[in-house]
Amino acid sequence: MDSVRVDTRRSPPSARRDLIPLKVLVAGGFGAGKTTFVGSVSEIPPLTTEQNMTAMSVGIDDTAAVPDKTTTTVAMDFGRITVDEQLILYLFGTPGQSRFWFMWDELARGAVGAVVLVDLRRSDDCFPAIDYFEDRRLPFVVAANAFPGTGVFADRAVRDALALPQGCPLVRMDAREPRSCMDALVVLVEHALARSLD
Repeated sequence: MDSVRVDTRRSPPSARRDLIPLKVLVAGGFGAGKTTFVGSVSEIPPLTTEQNMTAMSVGIDDTAAVPDKTTTTVAMDFGRITVDEQLILYLFGTPGQSRFWFMWDELARGAVGAVVLVDLRRSDDCFPAIDYFEDRRLPFVVAANAFPGTGVFADRAVRDALALPQGCPLVRMDAREPRSCMDALVVLVEHALARSLD
């Protein structure tokens, strides 16, 4: 895993014909860190659809656990990572609120898998994403994002609380740290590859 590095000095992807492009979703509940994840690891300035939250979201978007949150994704986030000479990842961050879930089918089309971000202070918010990918048999990893004030829970306790299927990877990560995000993506690609060989 340590041998995988993001190299932004390479020639543009369009100049290389041997690249393997993989589409990856970054999903999870409202305020779980999806936009931060994409922005942290993308080698290009990420495309975001962040909009200021207004009074219209009062009573709809629960900001109790993330009181400093003032914006929200209304369509998607997009970023790109060149992993090595052959592999390039295109990241699509999904919107977290239920009123935007209708976009998930379009975003998921052609995806190799997903990283489901979880805020362990409000783990119930990740169940719709987990259910979505399980129902569609799309490989995913669950990434417990490091938020201040999160309790310390053993992996077994987290897996049991989230009712994760056997074989679904669980990783600990910090969406603010590029290396941490990259490690989660490597686990996902390895998991998706293993699933494709079953």
